[in-house]
Amino acid sequence: MVDYLKAQKVIHWLMAIIIMLDLNVAQKFGGDMELWDRLESRVDHAQAGLIVTFLFLLRIFLRYRYGAPALPNEMPGWQVISAKAGHYGLYILMGMLIVTGILSANFTSDPVLVFGLLNLSSETQNIEMFNLIRRIHEFSTNAIILLIVIHILAALYHHFIVKDQTTVNMTKFWTSKVKN
Repeated sequence: MVDYLKAQKVIHWLMAIIIMLDLNVAQKFGGDMELWDRLESRVDHAQAGLIVTFLFLLRIFLRYRYGAPALPNEMPGWQVISAKAGHYGLYILMGMLIVTGILSANFTSDPVLVFGLLNLSSETQNIEMFNLIRRIHEFSTNAIILLIVIHILAALYHHFIVKDQTTVNMTKFWTSKVKN
């Protein structure tokens, strides 16, 4: 494979946008808010999380089925290892956020009705389990923010300093016709 599928690129950027917006919604939870606002924000957060879940599963399937472009041959070994570890780390943390998000919603007494159809809450409160899962969810959130920042810095480094195709592989949506 020379390039990512356009679908892989679209999913990557959709996930990036939704995750950034959802992180903003999640930041509200730490502050003082009225109960109705907290419940509404929780639903917004859960809906964004389910959209990301769908895109994440589709992304994993496409990555497994169609692969990804090879890293440049000139890339030092430590960068190859770091790139692979970073991507696997992002996938693992996204998976952890999905699982812990659904589980924490399950252990709340207030309904978490997503898309007006599905209640993620069991509507029976288990504060100990909720707090345990919530701490894992918050750790995963902070860890993924760190990996996202590193991912962005690495992309900028490859685009502006190394000037290889690493970043272009995910940003170029058009195809060039090869002339003979």
